[in-house]
Amino acid sequence: MSTEAHAAPEQWTRPLPHPTAISRPFWDGCRRHELLIQQCRACGRHVFIPQAFCPHCLATELDWTRAVGTGSVVTFTVVWRPQTPAFEVPYVIAIVQLDEDVDLVTNLTDVTPEQVAIGMRVEVRFVDVAPEATLPFFAPLDGAGVQQ
Repeated sequence: MSTEAHAAPEQWTRPLPHPTAISRPFWDGCRRHELLIQQCRACGRHVFIPQAFCPHCLATELDWTRAVGTGSVVTFTVVWRPQTPAFEVPYVIAIVQLDEDVDLVTNLTDVTPEQVAIGMRVEVRFVDVAPEATLPFFAPLDGAGVQQ
């Protein structure tokens, strides 16, 4: 997993996350440049988004575990007209399926919209956007291409 942090713009204007009691371990992990996801003690499956019970077996014993931080683009869209001026266009929103078989909605970085492809291998890149917030973005793995 890449621990490389990208610098945020001098003045970060995008909305910041508001951690809940359930999601706080995820956001705290991001601040340490660790991608954490939950894993069910009962069935062993990984869980994301953070929640109080396993959606697979309904058990309530979930532990936080460090994800490898790599995955594949499942689908994506390019935003050309943002909801607010806080976002610079174009930017790519993608669903990335982690190698642990959970999906994350994220932004892709270090890639142009024309370079993005379904199946592209990506890795997490943490962006320190404020003293209290680090966001996980994903960028192509070196030499990444579409999976065959």
